[in-house]
Amino acid sequence: MSVDQMLWHVNTAMAVALGLETAKPDKAPLPRPVMKFLVLRMPWPKNAPTNPGFVARAQYDFEAERARCLDLIRRLSESPLDQPWGDHPMFGKMSGRDVSELQAKHLNHHLGQFGV
Repeated sequence: MSVDQMLWHVNTAMAVALGLETAKPDKAPLPRPVMKFLVLRMPWPKNAPTNPGFVARAQYDFEAERARCLDLIRRLSESPLDQPWGDHPMFGKMSGRDVSELQAKHLNHHLGQFGV
């Protein structure tokens, strides 16, 4: 994955969390509550599978994706945690706190891959 593809990937995940985009439901290999607990609380292994809708399949404009990423981070951080959140494609219903933790962990995971 290139840096522009990584940004597109995390941007798509944040846009889905905000309800700006949709992703097809994804079947969890374990019961949803167990998967959600593991993903939120345990370290992530390298090359873990992802929802097919979040797989970058092209090259993207780095500056446009970087600007989009900053805007989506701002939008997430300004969203009240107690507002209703849409279903996650794999975990189903999530609280605002869980959405926030998941997106922060996801960004940290991928930014760390690129030494950021």
